[in-house]
Amino acid sequence: MKFNKNLEDIKIYEAGKPIELVVREFGIKPQDIIKLASNENPLGCSSKVQDGVAKIISKMSMYPDDSMIKLKDALCSRFDIEHKNLIIGAGSDQIIEFLIHAKSNSNSKILINSITFAMYEIYAKHVGAQIIRTSSQEHNLDEFYELYKQEKPSIIFLCTPNNPTGDAIDTASLMKFISKIDDDTLVVVDGAYMEYAIAKDKSRSLEPKDLIKKFNNVIYLGTFSKAFGLGGMRVGYGIANETIIKELTKLRPPFNITTLSLEAASIAIEDDEFVKKSIKLNFDEMKRYESFAKEQKVDIINSYTNFVTLCFNNTQNSTQISNNLLKKGMIVRDLSGYGMNAIRVTVGLSEQNDKFFELISEYL
Repeated sequence: MKFNKNLEDIKIYEAGKPIELVVREFGIKPQDIIKLASNENPLGCSSKVQDGVAKIISKMSMYPDDSMIKLKDALCSRFDIEHKNLIIGAGSDQIIEFLIHAKSNSNSKILINSITFAMYEIYAKHVGAQIIRTSSQEHNLDEFYELYKQEKPSIIFLCTPNNPTGDAIDTASLMKFISKIDDDTLVVVDGAYMEYAIAKDKSRSLEPKDLIKKFNNVIYLGTFSKAFGLGGMRVGYGIANETIIKELTKLRPPFNITTLSLEAASIAIEDDEFVKKSIKLNFDEMKRYESFAKEQKVDIINSYTNFVTLCFNNTQNSTQISNNLLKKGMIVRDLSGYGMNAIRVTVGLSEQNDKFFELISEYL
């Protein structure tokens, strides 16, 4: 059987190893496994969300409100925008897929950072577009601009804060960069971890309204999977001018967000107390990772997210360390597939982090 040739060069995205698979492979009890690989909120989700979803559980048999008016109202209120500026996706990565299909084809080029979210490249390959990468590990906007002038990409992806490294772009520099890009090049600002950046450093915080008021060629992406603790519900959003949103809506399938997911996100966005608690816990515990890395003489990238990236020297191997931790029930993300001798570790609860420090110390 023949398939689309564009699929031949696509490497399947590997999500963080699920707890169920570790139980099966290593015979470890579920309660003895700690997953710090997928940047999930260690506090789970808001109790208000759990109560709200429980109340409408009987509506699972009904199709969701495809206008998504309740969630859109909440997002418009939060960001001071209008419904015409919004599209909702099954995770922000669904909107990334829409963007690439709307703007690129086999004759297009897409510009991304050397190390960044893998789905940009995977979706680009769906349409046969060519990926252009920078050489710098962190976003170097001077290098981006030089490549933009040389390659004339249809889309530029800027992930800030960046996954899987955790660094973030200075907002003033970002705005200056976008001002130099022509209107026919789409600039995607992926802010999946922006709630953390806003709390840590205002100079790296972004307001979607400021972007779309100033630029016609920009879309901002956000998600409920991280600070809001709804990774399992798959809800993301894009904020842009009306023209961009109209084109993306042509690609959105009906009922792409479930009834329960819409309710969960609508409640979650109103629970500021839970988000603030989650972010405070995150940065309090992150200080411990920074101290640990200093003690162990391991490089750590300054993170504006809910994870840390630990980079090893030539005498240590990230894959070996990850596999050894896995056998002991500790799931982290090996970054060797990104060309880094490093691991990405979600900042967990205090006792989870204690266990990580204890186990990894054996290999450092």
